[in-house]
Amino acid sequence: MPTDFDPSPMRPPLRALLFDFDGLIVDTEWPIYQAWSKTFRDHGHPLPLETFTKCIGTDFDTWSPKTHLENLTGAEINWPPLDAARQTSIEENLEGAGPLPGIPEAVQAGISSGLSLAVVSSSSHRWVDGWLKKIGLWDRFSLTVCRGDAPRIKPAPDLYLEAAHQLKLDPGSCLVVEDSVNGIKAAIGAGMPSAAIPNRVTSCCDFSIADHVLQSAHELPGLIAKLRAEPAP
Repeated sequence: MPTDFDPSPMRPPLRALLFDFDGLIVDTEWPIYQAWSKTFRDHGHPLPLETFTKCIGTDFDTWSPKTHLENLTGAEINWPPLDAARQTSIEENLEGAGPLPGIPEAVQAGISSGLSLAVVSSSSHRWVDGWLKKIGLWDRFSLTVCRGDAPRIKPAPDLYLEAAHQLKLDPGSCLVVEDSVNGIKAAIGAGMPSAAIPNRVTSCCDFSIADHVLQSAHELPGLIAKLRAEPAP
């Protein structure tokens, strides 16, 4: 299948919602940021949100906090004990986490509108599928497309194009819902319209490249209704 898409200026009717996972369905990004921020503070350096958001929606190959901190300190760091402490902190802060406000209603609005729903994430299936089952949303989605299902992760368009391919839909008929700039870039590369819902980690980012910017997932049902009401080209 192709890994790039030349978008047509005319959009087909809306047929699917493609949700990111981390920071959109569940607020996993804030505990991860807090844990990394503590690691940086313990070594005498701050970790601004504007810096950390470089890796949101993608992976640490794009921007590595470990490399960044070692460059700041000018020394090699013994990472294994820090990794263990950070993972413990993340797990404790995520204990009992559920869907972010408005997500269950947005998912139901998509289903009620007859749209196909998928989760498309740069994270692993183990992480994404496990969380969806934990919060009771697993059976609400037609499929999940995660790291390893396509050659490249976000901000490349591959994962979103793979989702459209599996759903047998024109990419332009799929609305991408994202919380990160890297995710919006992936949607644009795939030729898909996008809606950004910034969270407390990514609220500092410039989402002007997105087709729609929402304050919360509570606004998504209204956007779905609006897009569904638009006349076909």
